[in-house]
This record gives sequence, C-alpha cells and structure tokens, in this order.
Amino acid sequence: MRIGIDLGGTKIEAIAIGDDGATLLRRRVPTPSGNYSAILEAIAGLVRSAEQELAGHGTVGIASPGAISPRTGLVKNSNSTVLNGRPLDRDLAAKLGRPVRIENDANCLALSEAVDGAAAGADVVFGVILGTGVGGGLAVNRTIVGGRNRIGGEWGHNPLPWPRDDERPGPACFCGKAGCIETFLSGPALARDYLTRSGSKLTAEEIALAADCDDVAAQGCLKLYEDRLARSLATIINVLDPDVVVLGGGLSNITELCAAVPKLVAGYVFSDGIDTPIVRAVHGDSSGVRGAAWLWPVSSA
Repeated sequence: MRIGIDLGGTKIEAIAIGDDGATLLRRRVPTPSGNYSAILEAIAGLVRSAEQELAGHGTVGIASPGAISPRTGLVKNSNSTVLNGRPLDRDLAAKLGRPVRIENDANCLALSEAVDGAAAGADVVFGVILGTGVGGGLAVNRTIVGGRNRIGGEWGHNPLPWPRDDERPGPACFCGKAGCIETFLSGPALARDYLTRSGSKLTAEEIALAADCDDVAAQGCLKLYEDRLARSLATIINVLDPDVVVLGGGLSNITELCAAVPKLVAGYVFSDGIDTPIVRAVHGDSSGVRGAAWLWPVSSA
C-alpha cells in the first residue's frame, strides 16, 4: 500500500492506492494557516487514520509546493511560505517513525499522468499546475527529473515571454522579482485582470462561467490568458520538445484552454509546425496526490 499526501495552501489531501493504482481511500482536511507544527500533525493524522482504517502499513510520499534544497536540506521556493527554511522531510519522518519522500507538487502531477494518466506511455512529459500559483514538473520515462538544483520545471518564475508594452515590468511576485509567468497565469492574476476590466471581483471559476454567458470582460480576460499561456508554453516546447504537456490545477478546468492554446502555441514555437498534445490531467485534482503515492517503487511498498 502506498499513501500519498498533497500539501496544498488551503487543503491537505491523502490517498491510499494499491500496487495496481486502484484507490483504496481518500481524505481531505483544511491546511492549518501559517502553523508549521499543526501542518505536521495534520499530515501525520491523515496517515495514521488511513492505516487504521485499511489495517495496513504504507509507504508515504508527499507532494509539496517548493522543493528540498540539496544545499541545506530545507524547503525552498514554496509559495506556502511557512514551509520555507524547514526540514519538512526529516520532521515528518520523525513524527511518523519511517522515511518519507517529498517532491514538488508539479513533479508529482507529471509523474502521476505519465504512469497511468493523460500521458501514459509517453517518454517526456511536462506537467503544469495552474492554480493559486503556477508550477511545472518534468517526468522522463516515468521518473521525475528534479534537476541538480531541485528547480527542474520551475517555468512559473521565468519572465512572461514576448511581453507587450502594457505587460512590462509586470506585477510583483513573491519570489522578489516582477513580471514572472506566475503573476500572469495564476488564478489570482486572472481575477485581477477581470477586476481591472470590469470593476467587479470574481474568482477564476466564476470568470469562466461569466464568459460562457457572454460577459464581454470575462471573454476578453480569457482570450488574453490563452495567449499568455501559449507564449509561456512555447518556450518550454522550444527547450524540451516534450511528447505531451499536461495541464492540472483549478484553471485547467476551463475547457477552452485545451482547444485554443495548441493553435496559439504554433505561432510562437520555433518550428514549421507542431503536434504536441496539450491535454487536461486525467486524474484532475487528485493527480498530485497520486504522484506522491507513486514516489515509492513497487518493491518498496
């Protein structure tokens, strides 16, 4: 049995899966806000309750924003800033009495979809999280490529490609720079654009619904979002030329993205044409947590 934990900014999700990938159990609890000790306890509580209910002992994998620095052994680059500078893997291992494996949540998405999702059978998979933040992960031959500095796939903190005059210098980012892709493609960024156009506050989900109801401001926001996403993915395709790009996170539920963006990407990629599939994650919101569970090989379960 494998247990996966997805440590999000607003929720912590746990899943237990069998060797065949079948879901045995799923649970969610709210993420304690700004309280590191309470986060550790919430994760440990989910693991213990899953094992008690299933009467078994499992490996534990964690999908987390940010990454464990190879230099310090501490979390870095997390937009859940309470995690930064903490030995999350060691603290959880001590609390649970066993080793745990931790990977960036977007890496876990890419792994999940490469194993048995939208990119099953593909060799090179780039996974995207479009949500409160913008993450990216890379899986090659069903193995996560974290990189020498553990920043593989962090496309969200590159500048928006081919910026227009009104996109420079760009909004401030939590990373300390301005104009990062994340500041244009996150859910809050889409909401900000709509507020600027309409004077009204809507969530990203509400903006998509409003666009379907002929809200001109919402439609304009989504068209601009699609173009920004296409520009950003074009740089990834130019560098990696992946077999599949998988979109996850809450904004991936905007159905128009997978129809509109591939056509727009073709205008930015350095090629005479592309046929790179850009698809939604099959496992949806559960892809990150499933990828966390798959961090342990079959022989370790």
